[in-house]
Amino acid sequence: MLELKDVHTYYGNIHALKGISLTVNDGEIVTLIGSNGAGKSTTLRTIQGLNKPRSGSVVLNGIELHKLPAHEIAMLGVAQSPEGRMIFPRMTVMENLEMGAYVRKDLTSFNDDLEHVFSLFPRLKERVTQKGGTLSGGEQQMLAMGRALMAKPKILLLDEPSMGLAPLLVELIFDTIKKLNQEGTTILLVEQNALMALSIAHRGYVLQTGEIILSDSAQNLKNDEMVQKSYLGVE
Repeated sequence: MLELKDVHTYYGNIHALKGISLTVNDGEIVTLIGSNGAGKSTTLRTIQGLNKPRSGSVVLNGIELHKLPAHEIAMLGVAQSPEGRMIFPRMTVMENLEMGAYVRKDLTSFNDDLEHVFSLFPRLKERVTQKGGTLSGGEQQMLAMGRALMAKPKILLLDEPSMGLAPLLVELIFDTIKKLNQEGTTILLVEQNALMALSIAHRGYVLQTGEIILSDSAQNLKNDEMVQKSYLGVE
């Protein structure tokens, strides 16, 4: 479904992605793991068109995303729940969710999709008229994911969904990601909590200073000695 081939992305003179190549197949959860500054978020931003690659290609179902502006990429079904949630704090929960559907041409299933989001995150239904900025961190994460789902994405990009959340909420978020995937959503997951990410993903890539140093099934990565020492806290 999605293929990045030899992607080089820069911030000014800083070479952030140094020839990244990866694939995400239809129906998969693929995770990117790596330390801070490895290039995980930059990879997602490059797919989304927020950072343009200087060379290389990003292709979704045969369409060259690297040649398109970000809003057109969103209209093709690429939706992101960004790092730090980035909800609209002065808008209500409902208005945030409506903004997620803004790029959709077909709104006939809007109410069904809204109910689906509320079934995944009942807390949002309870706070539907509340301003986004007054929600707790966990609720804001639910809202960021719900807003992305309202775009009816072909592929969902999740950037650090567990960041700053209490363990119980982390479990809820990961259960939801698993459920979304079982319902047919293709997911590319960036996550600091490598153990949780590898426990729900089909495959994974390990990023280090802008390069992929390892790729394998999630199970094999979990058993890899270097991954265990560097990212899973195994001595």
